[in-house]
Amino acid sequence: MDANIVLVFDFDKTMIDFDSDEWVVDEMGLIQLFNQLHPTMPFNTLMDRMMMELHLQGKTIEDIENCLKHVALNPWIVQAIKSAHALGCDLRIVSDANVFFIETILGHHGLMHYFSEINTNPSVIDKEGRLRILPYHDLETSSCCSNSCPPNMCKGVIIERIRESVSAEGRKRFIYLGDGKGDFCPSLKLEEGDHVMPKKDYPLCELICNDPLLMKAKVHRWSNGQELEKVLLRLIKTIIAEETKNIDLSQVHSSNWEFSTNPVYPMKHFPVSL
Repeated sequence: MDANIVLVFDFDKTMIDFDSDEWVVDEMGLIQLFNQLHPTMPFNTLMDRMMMELHLQGKTIEDIENCLKHVALNPWIVQAIKSAHALGCDLRIVSDANVFFIETILGHHGLMHYFSEINTNPSVIDKEGRLRILPYHDLETSSCCSNSCPPNMCKGVIIERIRESVSAEGRKRFIYLGDGKGDFCPSLKLEEGDHVMPKKDYPLCELICNDPLLMKAKVHRWSNGQELEKVLLRLIKTIIAEETKNIDLSQVHSSNWEFSTNPVYPMKHFPVSL
């Protein structure tokens, strides 16, 4: 069953409780170098530099994979993903992490097939066996639309592309879940009838609260995995009920119109009793 809902998840600190980049840096002993270099370069470039350092230390792709396989997923969020998919939602990810990290984590937990698309920074393994992390947008030519977007990725542009790609299938309702500053731009791209779910006490929620009139979408806050599942599933079921009601009403109106204009069986008029 198609619910006519596109459900878009951020990944770090939304689907998982922390930042996957920082997890790898910390677990593999690079936190001191990471903190030293962090002020000097864009985050995406910094993570590529960290992968070079791991390679120089003799760490393999398998070592990085094994590190990522220790990332835990909140069971409530796992259930929310499975339930939303079962209800017919089109699940997608828009994240400033990278393909290798996200696919390794989701694959380890058996969740890859629930998502129709993952939009994130590309990653490749070069001929020397080093993991390279590249920007989603070309850093030299990209023109991000607001100060909330990092130079390597404008999530607002991605949301606009997704909406355009599904428009041929009819009107879709979007639900966007995120936490960070970079999730503000895509939230602004949502339309009336859409919904945004910011994580409480995180930058996205603060930015929305600072100027709520900028949002066309309805706002639903959450603070933990259990609350995310409860709010999200209630929202999905409400939208499905509204859509079903609209379809039923349109069928009734269509049926009445066809009956009333039938030249062979005109509608009968009965006297009104007062």
